[in-house]
Amino acid sequence: MLSGKRIILGVTGGIAAYKAAFLLRALQKAGAEVRVTMTPSATRFVGAETFSSLSKHEVAVDVFPENSSATQSWTQHISWGEWADLFVIAPCTANTLSKIAAGAADNMLTSTVLAARCPLLICPTMDGEMYESPAVQKNLDTVQEFGYNLLEPAEGYLASGLEGKGRLPDTDLILEECNAILKKNKSEGPLSGQKVVVTAGPTREHIDPVRFISNPSSGKMGFAMAEAAERLGADVTLIHGPVNISKPAGITSIEIKSANELFEKVKEHANADVIIMTAAVSDFSPKEVHSQKVKKDTADSTIQLKQTPDILAWLGDQKKDGQVLIGFAMETENLLENAQVKLKKKSADWIVANALNKEDSGFASDKNKVHLLGAKETIQIEGLKSDVARKVLSHIFRNN
Repeated sequence: MLSGKRIILGVTGGIAAYKAAFLLRALQKAGAEVRVTMTPSATRFVGAETFSSLSKHEVAVDVFPENSSATQSWTQHISWGEWADLFVIAPCTANTLSKIAAGAADNMLTSTVLAARCPLLICPTMDGEMYESPAVQKNLDTVQEFGYNLLEPAEGYLASGLEGKGRLPDTDLILEECNAILKKNKSEGPLSGQKVVVTAGPTREHIDPVRFISNPSSGKMGFAMAEAAERLGADVTLIHGPVNISKPAGITSIEIKSANELFEKVKEHANADVIIMTAAVSDFSPKEVHSQKVKKDTADSTIQLKQTPDILAWLGDQKKDGQVLIGFAMETENLLENAQVKLKKKSADWIVANALNKEDSGFASDKNKVHLLGAKETIQIEGLKSDVARKVLSHIFRNN
């Protein structure tokens, strides 16, 4: 369950803070991407540079960081809260626990708790007498009433020299709890139990073995849609063209090259509950495909073309009851008008339309600006492609 997951690790100011470095490495070995936020007092036990080096990301400590880089700002708690699949606070001191119970937001960690849209796992770690105190017990009850997850501390030898309940649990136990939480969260998602097919990337229509007609699609938007669907509980099959980005972990993927190959694979999976046609499919292919490289001195300057299958239209004609069909439209002009025509003509339920000539949008960019068009509404969404994908699917399936 941890493979490919995005996890925020919160570290607070207790002696067990050094163990969080080992937890970070264990999460990474399990396949998770981890970002770290620390309370200011935690940096007195372990330097932020340690976690920055291990995570390969800057560590978030202050809401208003001094000498902040381009990747840090006072809104970072919002973007991280949207980014994460799970937020783990280990160790969590009595002080931070009280702030969470009271809804305080006086540092980046506590601010991110309030902004998080993912499950939260709290690992309370302190001296035994502190843990058993009425105030701490009340705060533990409060955060559980909020729906937060708690992993009780282990018993043993404490930093005070006393024996008691208050130690940070072993790393393996924390990982097991993370897995259980993510498994439960997936089973409760709006796409739980549904089969989702996502197409992504370009197609290549070969002229000869070394030349082809294609487009600059990177596959980033389609891969983001696949990951977003998987996080909402779906069983996802990703069908993609030739791309140079890493395949999403834990998702079944099928690689194709041409529009015809894509069409054949889509037909094999056409009974899915949801089909998301993100791929940038070539509209034309050469009528003649040469088996050997065409030499310059013998080549004809004209290439005869034929239309490729209109896969979205075929899906619209074949759509079964209850199936949700989502198409994508990329335009250079008259974006909304052309998208509305496509929505009706292809019998799609939704069209995600984005303009190729807009800044921070379109092919290869990590960001996108889109309009989500349905039969009764049109909304605008922008941000990182991962955020756009999540917002698109959340809007569609939380409204249905």
